[in-house]
Amino acid sequence: MSTAATLDTWRLRIEQSLDAALAPQEDSVGGLLDAMRYSALGGGKRIRPLLTLASCRAMGGDPYAALPAASAVEMIHAYSLIHDDLPAMDDDSLRRGRPTSHVVYGEAAAILAGDALHTLAFETLASAPLSAEQRVRLVALLARASGERGMAGGQALDLAAEEGRATAETVERIHRLKTGALIAVCFTMGSVCAAAAESRLEAMERIGRSIGLAFQIQDDVLDLTASTEELGKTAGKDVGTGKATWPALFGVEASRRRALELMEDALRDLHEIGSQSDALEDLLRRSVERRR
Repeated sequence: MSTAATLDTWRLRIEQSLDAALAPQEDSVGGLLDAMRYSALGGGKRIRPLLTLASCRAMGGDPYAALPAASAVEMIHAYSLIHDDLPAMDDDSLRRGRPTSHVVYGEAAAILAGDALHTLAFETLASAPLSAEQRVRLVALLARASGERGMAGGQALDLAAEEGRATAETVERIHRLKTGALIAVCFTMGSVCAAAAESRLEAMERIGRSIGLAFQIQDDVLDLTASTEELGKTAGKDVGTGKATWPALFGVEASRRRALELMEDALRDLHEIGSQSDALEDLLRRSVERRR
């Protein structure tokens, strides 16, 4: 099977896993579940869960053993997008080419949908068919990546940086926490699901950190160079709100070069591990070379 066909198959399994996790039950709170499904099942490239499966395979594991971890990461990502779009945060009305959650369901329901997806992610990990040690490790990794020392902390820094000109060091820290931490943890969580040796897990974390930063730099570039239709969200929003971005400090071309340098660093490290990395290598390139 070609790499593209493998990724398509994995993407389908991820969609099925998310749909099953969010399936209506007799005691479901209908309106809340509808809002959760709207955001979690409303499209997207599924880069993070695909990276999780590919990392598991690269470490010699069965990629489907990482499906619960992949689903949990995507639930956290969906919750973060709901909250990121709220009027108190980025105040955006478009996501993935559709009205944002708070536009459709109202702010209160959107906040609750995000909260519920957040907690469902950890329920999913806690009940995964893995060893108790693996489950505990996965919960700890995802909690750190999404909390004050990861995504939430990055969002707080991002909001604070809008109040004045940020330094390159500040922008890199924001990127590594707000976006990079959740991408990097896909590599380590996939490796845990494969029961990888600690030394290999640390190498995968380094690769993930490089790609996480490169991904956000490319996102900053696309905000300036792609259209709203291509992005599925409002283009040019970063400039309008005075956000701290890589292109704002270094320009578009230098930003593109930096993202590609980080990708090459990650690919070199991946090759040194000597893993089953075709699918993961493809995803690394897609993450950084994407145009939307």
